[in-house]
Amino acid sequence: MSETPVSPVRLGKLPIAALGILALALGTLQSVVEPALPLLQRELGVTPAEGALVANALLVTGAVAAPVAGKLGDRYGGKRVLIRLMAVVSAGGLLAGLAPNLPVLLLGQVLQGVMVGALPLSFVLVRTHLPAGRTQVTIGLVVALFTGGSMVGMLVAGPIAEGLSWHWMFALPTIAIIVSTLAVARLMPHDPPIRSDDRIDWAGVVLLSGTLLAFMLGLVTVTSAGLPPLAVGAIAVVVAALATGWVAVERRAVSPMVDLRMLAKPAMWSACVLTLVITTSAGMVLFLLPQLFAVSADGYGFGADTTQIGLFLLPGAIAGALSDSVGGVAARRFGSRAVVVVGTLVTAGTMIALASLHTAAWQLVLAKVLTAFAAGVATTALLAGTATAVETGDTGIATSLLVVTRVIGVALGVQIGGVILAAGADPMTGRPTESAFVTGFVTTALITALSLLVVRVTKKGVQA
Repeated sequence: MSETPVSPVRLGKLPIAALGILALALGTLQSVVEPALPLLQRELGVTPAEGALVANALLVTGAVAAPVAGKLGDRYGGKRVLIRLMAVVSAGGLLAGLAPNLPVLLLGQVLQGVMVGALPLSFVLVRTHLPAGRTQVTIGLVVALFTGGSMVGMLVAGPIAEGLSWHWMFALPTIAIIVSTLAVARLMPHDPPIRSDDRIDWAGVVLLSGTLLAFMLGLVTVTSAGLPPLAVGAIAVVVAALATGWVAVERRAVSPMVDLRMLAKPAMWSACVLTLVITTSAGMVLFLLPQLFAVSADGYGFGADTTQIGLFLLPGAIAGALSDSVGGVAARRFGSRAVVVVGTLVTAGTMIALASLHTAAWQLVLAKVLTAFAAGVATTALLAGTATAVETGDTGIATSLLVVTRVIGVALGVQIGGVILAAGADPMTGRPTESAFVTGFVTTALITALSLLVVRVTKKGVQA
């Protein structure tokens, strides 16, 4: 039986603040593993390859969880699904905080990975309770706090792990998540379910989840294991088969998980393509710059240790957090197309310059700041523009697809950067040559420039 629709309650400052604090806590929990990975490997007695599973587990789960959470939010209401999702994240955080060994820690990371679904659910709530103009600004604020939380996690993980233990670097953010979730449950008004008479397209859910899971696991495996071409081809065939099956099911479903007509609209598919291109280049920068900082100072590198690299990258992390808050405002004022064009020009120009000038640390720091800000503004503008361009009932699934695209793009960019450096390694030392980094920077600029071509082809569709 369908529920009687109710008029949405406008959000005040307290519910938005609670949602923002929750995003900050989630971003912190998400990022504590990265700087502490060597410590975890020593404490748990595992190899680097096994340690990489800790970081990748959250990424894989997040890619699968985001579209499912977004669709359920559209169907049952964003607040209801968000509260239940945070219960799963909290269980994962507490499990990781109590983990005695690697398998238990991995299970905790898998449960924590569903936190990526919190972003599209937040967008559902914001879209329901705010007018279009404030929606774009608030979405930028939520994304900025999530990004800011990642910065906080990178900064506090080491001191907490060394001062207390590595268990507390999971436990403390989890406690903050529990408290902020209770605040959201108390302060956030309920959003009415949409299309409550429609059945959930579980076949579409399973096939899309399987496609994303196969793709992400394949990407991780290819990156870390160096599989032969035949195995890589087999993974590609599996992903293609699952994706084809998903499209076939969605075309026949009465109430599809993803309305393919929505996905076929220029505003939607162009936003996905642009997000993929922009985040792929961002992933390459994310990988290449720390590698160059770490190269021995007796050659062309800087010989920086982990703490120094973190400090070098900190201005870029701050710029990324600020850019997310600016992206929503910029989308509202100038349109996402104009923001993407400016961001593309800044990133491409910066990487071309870096290919020629990379002899001083400040040059790399400045490049990180410019590219992080440009990528953050562009992707958040696309996210905010899409949230207000689609039908209200499709907000969760549409924005979750863009969130997944961001995850895939970063992972793909990291892999491309790794392949370029591996191909350009000195056969005697195994260390990447300077020319390999130059190739990586130029390739990043070329990939970024593809955004201009996409904008040109879909000029009308990109405008929000």
